[in-house]
Amino acid sequence: MIEPQLELVLDLKATLGEGPCWDQQSGTLYWVDIKQNQVHAYDPKQGTNRTITLDQMVGAAVPRADGGLVLALQHGFHLLNWETGQLTFITDPEEDKPDNRFNDGKCDAAGRFWAGTLSFEEKEPVAALYVLEKDRKVRKVLDGITVSNGLGWSSDGHTMYYIDSPTRKIVAYDYDVATGSLNHARTVVTLPEGGGFPDGMTVDAEGMLWVAQWDGWQVSRWNPHTGEQIGVIPVPTARVTSCTFGGENYDELYITTARTGLTEEDLVKQPHAGGVFRIKPGAVGLRTAMYGG
Repeated sequence: MIEPQLELVLDLKATLGEGPCWDQQSGTLYWVDIKQNQVHAYDPKQGTNRTITLDQMVGAAVPRADGGLVLALQHGFHLLNWETGQLTFITDPEEDKPDNRFNDGKCDAAGRFWAGTLSFEEKEPVAALYVLEKDRKVRKVLDGITVSNGLGWSSDGHTMYYIDSPTRKIVAYDYDVATGSLNHARTVVTLPEGGGFPDGMTVDAEGMLWVAQWDGWQVSRWNPHTGEQIGVIPVPTARVTSCTFGGENYDELYITTARTGLTEEDLVKQPHAGGVFRIKPGAVGLRTAMYGG
């Protein structure tokens, strides 16, 4: 049996590559470089990568059903016209917290956009998780968060998974797709010490969790029903930030990484830090849910 090979598809040396998101309509991988204020669009068929640079940090970018993208920026929720680069401000639920910024975000099956925040110090639980409804109203869903990170839903949509990175835990909630409400929080996975921190996450068609490990040199696969680790993809750089399934058959796993905080000595040993990687891991992912507002 031939082991799947990890491939470096973009060697752009992103400062903080994050938030990969597959757009099935265009066959495009959207991803962001948070600290360079950039939204990227990688076309694997053409081998091209288009970049739009904004005026503030960008935590997440997800396609809209009506075209363009919905963004979680440093200063709140926006829409982006990908053709013109025009930004449309929606709202900033944390305009009274200038030391916070938005981080990871995803859409649920009903078309709501979920995104959370962190403080620049990343030490105090002063952040929160929000949901942007299709009517563009915002609800705060969780508070007391330190570093809001990975999100995902089970294939039937009835369970939501969530990561507050410093806890090293993945928490599951009973999820009501009709109302967007969370209930019955429980820890389903705890990453052991020494493997870094859980960052971005995706869920495959079998309901297993794929978790990028910041300072862990890997993406790990976990069974949320047993809490057991059932797979690993080693990555040749420490700061693995997120992952998502893409490709025509959703059988390709795209992985983003970062260079931020690494020393010159580190970078000599990790020349591809900040790159985007791809592998066929033998699993299939779920279709990306788009923002319906």
